[in-house]
Amino acid sequence: MIARLGPVLAAAVVLTGMPPALAASSAQPVPTVMAALGDSISTGFNACGWYVSCTARSWSTGDSAEVTSHYARLTKLSGTLQRHNLNYAAPGATSADLLAQMRKAVAAKADYVTILIGAQDACTRTEQSMTPAATYRQRLDTALAELRRGVPGARVLIASIPDVRRLWQVGKGNALARTFWTTGRICQSMLAEPTSTKRADVQRRSRVRARVMAFNHAAASACAAYGPRCRTDGGAVFSYPFTLDHVSKWDYFHPNTAGQRVLAERTYARGFSWIDPR
Repeated sequence: MIARLGPVLAAAVVLTGMPPALAASSAQPVPTVMAALGDSISTGFNACGWYVSCTARSWSTGDSAEVTSHYARLTKLSGTLQRHNLNYAAPGATSADLLAQMRKAVAAKADYVTILIGAQDACTRTEQSMTPAATYRQRLDTALAELRRGVPGARVLIASIPDVRRLWQVGKGNALARTFWTTGRICQSMLAEPTSTKRADVQRRSRVRARVMAFNHAAASACAAYGPRCRTDGGAVFSYPFTLDHVSKWDYFHPNTAGQRVLAERTYARGFSWIDPR
C-alpha cells in the first residue's frame, strides 16, 4: 500500500506512523527556495557588526551555526534548499514595504516564506504616527494574495512581533540602554521618557503595546484567511520573556546572536512539520 502512495506520502507514513491523509496535511516536503521578508530583525541587524545587517545570523535564512536558523535546520533535512536562502527583509521596513518584498519572493519562486513585520509600524517617533491596525491587516492580505497568485503552493510562516514594552521593562533601569534609546531616538512611541511614571507615559506605553498586540492578531487572521499553507508562531515571540542578554549592546534594541537563536527556536518549533526524505 505504501508504495502506491508516492514517495512523499510514503515517507510521511514511515516517519510519522500516521495514516496517509493526516500525514499529508501535517508534514510537508522540504522547500526548494525560501525567502525572509520583513524588517531589520530578519536581516540580523547589529547581530555581528556595528550598525550593519548580518544576514548570516538571521533567525530565518542565516547560515551561522550560532543561530541554527530555519534555513540551517531545513538543509539538515534535505539538500534541496542548499544556498537557496534569500533575504529580502530591509532595515526600517514597515508593512507598507511588504508587497514589494513579496514580489521579489514570487519572482524567485520561493515556496517557503517567513514574515516578521510590524515593529517599525509601532516603533515610530510619536504614538500618533503608528500604523492603524486595519491598514496593517490590509497590507498583509494584499501581500499574501500576491504570493498565492504567483506561487500557489507556497507555505508561509508569520512570526509575531516582539513585545516592545518588555524591552522597556528590562532596559529602563540600565543607563546605557536609556542613553542609546534617547540619543538614537529609538522606538520613541514606547521608549521616550523611559524613567517616567507619569500617568500619560504609562498609558502611552500601554497603548503602543496594545497596537502591537492588534498587529499580531491581524497577522493571525490574515494567515488563517490564506489557508492551511500559512502558520503563525501562536504568539511565541511576543510572549517570550527576553532580557538584555538577548539584545545588541550597540543599540539595546535589535536581537543579538542569542536573540536571533531564540527567534529561530520559538518560531521553528511552532511552524510546519517537514518531511525528512532520508
